[in-house]
Amino acid sequence: MATLFVGEPQEMEVDRKGESEESGDDETRRKSINGEVDVNQPHTTVKEESPVEMDTIILDPEEEDVDLVHCRIGKIEGLGVLRKAKTLSLRQNLIKMIENLETLVMLKELDLYDNQIRKLENLQTLKELDQLDVSFNLLRKVEGLESLTGLKKLFLLHNKISHIANLDHLTGLEMLELGSNRIRVRLVNLLSQLYQNHCCFKENLDGLSSLTSFNRITKMEGLQGLVNLKELYLSHNGIEVIEGLENNKKLTTLDIAANRVKKIENISHLTDLQEFWMNDNQLENWSDLDELKSSKALETVYLERNPLQKDPQYRRKIMLALPTVRQIDAAFIRF
Repeated sequence: MATLFVGEPQEMEVDRKGESEESGDDETRRKSINGEVDVNQPHTTVKEESPVEMDTIILDPEEEDVDLVHCRIGKIEGLGVLRKAKTLSLRQNLIKMIENLETLVMLKELDLYDNQIRKLENLQTLKELDQLDVSFNLLRKVEGLESLTGLKKLFLLHNKISHIANLDHLTGLEMLELGSNRIRVRLVNLLSQLYQNHCCFKENLDGLSSLTSFNRITKMEGLQGLVNLKELYLSHNGIEVIEGLENNKKLTTLDIAANRVKKIENISHLTDLQEFWMNDNQLENWSDLDELKSSKALETVYLERNPLQKDPQYRRKIMLALPTVRQIDAAFIRF
């Protein structure tokens, strides 16, 4: 199964007061891959710290999982002793350039999330790498990955990438995350672009298991061919109607939170649905919940901050309408 996480801006007003040119808005920055807010991450997007020298950090040559998160590292250097390292996390540092990793030939996972990196480079010796995360940086293009033919997961969330390219050699790619970038095509055209530019990736696109986009999508379309799709995340867009899911019968998670949807519709055929996220929309009618009754495996629903939450019997009515549900919003049901 393959996963695609895309960025797809449309022509729609977006409040960017909280965004920083160096990275992204604070709320999005603090979200992990699965969409949950990481309360341990800082609320500021402005890096005011002074970098530290790597020679002040003690490294264990025998360590296989190296964690150097938020150490104020300004330059990658002095890591040659980590010849046994299989995972290296350099999250939340002050790194501006990928360099000096040539000796880490056993590395499987490299995490450079939340730095100040402008270019994908100097990765050619990391042939064993199967996971690379360079989200929340300053990248403008996808490049420098030619040698990483074994890469399975590539995370490039929240950069400044405007065009999808140079992925055709990544034939084993299972998860591609490009959310919150500057890719200015419609969702349906974006999928077409991936097909056209990455012929070796076609089979994986057909087998996508997860699709995510936090941008400015206004219409759900172009998903007909993704018959194996299990998770669809389209929160924080401008969607008004739930539609276009006729062929996505394997969906277990549907997230359309923070859109402009007024009605639950066109999903009664999603009988495998386990999680339904529709908080922060414009849902008013309790009868809309009938659309979810065929989803016998449904356990989690998020409907908070819709007009119907004003009903004093809000939780009770959800429980009566959807008896299989075990969690309503962030609270579990007590029996």
